[in-house]
Amino acid sequence: MFYLYTGTDRKKAYAAMEAALKKSTKKDSRTVRITDANAPADLTAAFGGGGMFGESRVVVLNGVLANEEMRTVLLGSLARMRDSEEIFFVLEEKPDAATRKQIEKYAQHSERYDKPAEKKSGDIFAIANALRRADKKALWVNYQRQLADNAAPEAIHGVLFWAAKDMFQKARTDAEKSRAKYLLEELAELPHESRRRGVELEYALEMFVLR
Repeated sequence: MFYLYTGTDRKKAYAAMEAALKKSTKKDSRTVRITDANAPADLTAAFGGGGMFGESRVVVLNGVLANEEMRTVLLGSLARMRDSEEIFFVLEEKPDAATRKQIEKYAQHSERYDKPAEKKSGDIFAIANALRRADKKALWVNYQRQLADNAAPEAIHGVLFWAAKDMFQKARTDAEKSRAKYLLEELAELPHESRRRGVELEYALEMFVLR
């Protein structure tokens, strides 16, 4: 028989597997651990049973799908693990959906531990769109949001410079081209001016946004 533990919260999945392993292991049992650092032959040997003395074993397969040869061996041994009197524990962080479903069909028990979805940070390109629209309020709000999301000032400057260049190339009127040219010149000079004045780029960008 075998038990499957998956999920992006590897710490929780590992802890759950170890707790189940502790409950399942008899005093005279030997724990065999195979990872993707082992050779494929080690995995094959693990499926070969307890040897000539028929010792009691518990086999832990940790992340072996990362090795292509071992992946083939594991997926070809699912029925053997299911029908074995020995206990197998399989731990995989994030197998693709098809592989996970394939393994789950054979597992006597399966648990999945995924980390909560991370809160998405603000889209850095929102600040570029605000510059295009000449929306001063949105430009300021998105600039502050990027700083709060720990975006590097150099990255913000790069996006603004790219936006101004794009505006210049796509300008349809003289007024649009003139504004884009002004922004390009200002943004091109900004890092140099920042260094000359001994002002951090973050604050130089803040003054640009407020102008």
